[in-house]
Amino acid sequence: MKLVRLALLVAVTVSLAACQYAKTPDPVLSERDAQFMAMIPTAMEDPMFARYMVDNPTSQPPGVVVVETKQHLLYYTMPNGKAMRYGVALGSEAFGWTGEAVIDHKAEWPDWNPPAEMVARWPHVKKTAGGWTNPLGARAMYLFHDGKDTLYRIHGTNEPEKIGQSVSSGCIRMRNIDVIDLYNRVSDGTKVIVR
Repeated sequence: MKLVRLALLVAVTVSLAACQYAKTPDPVLSERDAQFMAMIPTAMEDPMFARYMVDNPTSQPPGVVVVETKQHLLYYTMPNGKAMRYGVALGSEAFGWTGEAVIDHKAEWPDWNPPAEMVARWPHVKKTAGGWTNPLGARAMYLFHDGKDTLYRIHGTNEPEKIGQSVSSGCIRMRNIDVIDLYNRVSDGTKVIVR
């Protein structure tokens, strides 16, 4: 009897938790997006890091990107007290970054030019043309502070299995379908808070 009650309690808890989140449709893909993304390995998606419309937990007004580093979640705040929530992979502890920036510009399937500091640490990394093998994935949003490049990006990934982990050199990685969704929502000048 206790086992039945426990199972019922778990079922009710899960169903109530599901009511707090609204799954959203995937963005429409271009032919190039579909071709490249078909070549990228897929990974089991942890529901904790799926894309959902949620009540805005950030206290920021609409139109702000907020990255909660401890939870590995990124929120894009929207009108009516809502926010789009995405799972992210972040910098490993040694490379973590917090602060404020703005999206200076955006790019589709961008080239990757590793900064000199990264090349010094890992001499094997090289400039990579945009495409499905590129570490920046489907989209990149370039973060600037006071008019200067922070060298940090919000970008896609060709390693979707690492979403929810601290593994990068400081950038904010998203599943490619999610970074396309965010890219379509934000504009140059969008405020970004990483905390």
